[in-house]
Amino acid sequence: MAEHRAPGTTSRSANGTHQSIGEVLTALRDEFPDITISKIRFLESQGLIDPERTPSGYRKFYASDVDRLRWILRQQKEHFLPLKVIRGRLEELDASGGALDDLVASEAAVDEIAPADGEEPARLVDVAPSAPSAPEPPAPEPVAPETRRVSRRSGPDLPLDDGTAEQLTTSASGASLTRAELARAAGLDDAQLAELEAYGLLTPSLQTGDRVLFDEDGLAIARLASGFFRHGVEARHLRMYRTFAEREAVLFEQVLLGYLRQRNPEARARAQEQLEELARLGRGLRTAYLRRAVREALSE
Repeated sequence: MAEHRAPGTTSRSANGTHQSIGEVLTALRDEFPDITISKIRFLESQGLIDPERTPSGYRKFYASDVDRLRWILRQQKEHFLPLKVIRGRLEELDASGGALDDLVASEAAVDEIAPADGEEPARLVDVAPSAPSAPEPPAPEPVAPETRRVSRRSGPDLPLDDGTAEQLTTSASGASLTRAELARAAGLDDAQLAELEAYGLLTPSLQTGDRVLFDEDGLAIARLASGFFRHGVEARHLRMYRTFAEREAVLFEQVLLGYLRQRNPEARARAQEQLEELARLGRGLRTAYLRRAVREALSE
């Protein structure tokens, strides 16, 4: 009988012992008091976990399965992430063939951005500096936007505030760029663009057949990533920014939920105002924490 495997895992039967669903429940109950067999089965039905089955149909949970389940439960308990976001991260991990430890390390880097009171400030990621002889890339030529508009979801829209507002005025109308146009406008080569896509940092806003289009958010991300590349920072180091942004978005959604449930224009306008204020406070708080962490790191 062919072995049944969870997404993103290698052969698990070679890893030794396994546990039944009841044993997994007992092992996780101290950390997650609300866990039930029904919830574990539900997560399996949603494709988030995929334990092996015996010929008679009993589930076999190996250590990798339990670690994956524990990570999912922790995302719900500690970070209040919806299953859609959790599933997206796991699908990206499985598609890239990465290990769950990569996600854990990425989250740990985000958690260290804002240290709690009394804790040591976070240390900056060590990256290799760019070669001093490498010339600065020429300024990208302005790209004329296409006339078609990218389909966007309704609701409050976070204003762009990435230090390149003047450069993005031409694409702020929702104009779209092809992959080649995006690379040229951001000063990226094909390998760098592919790396951003592989790590889930850059995704198209519209894809029809072989044609892939990116919107102004994609252009902003690509340009900022290009700046990081010039300093020797790799795409894998930038994942913590996306992870933090997703967590921040979940927090903002909870704050604005009362307004978003209303369908009248006044409530939507109020939600937009609140979102802009929350975004401003978030940027200020991140800057303050970063300033403190850098000051501590460079004073040693």
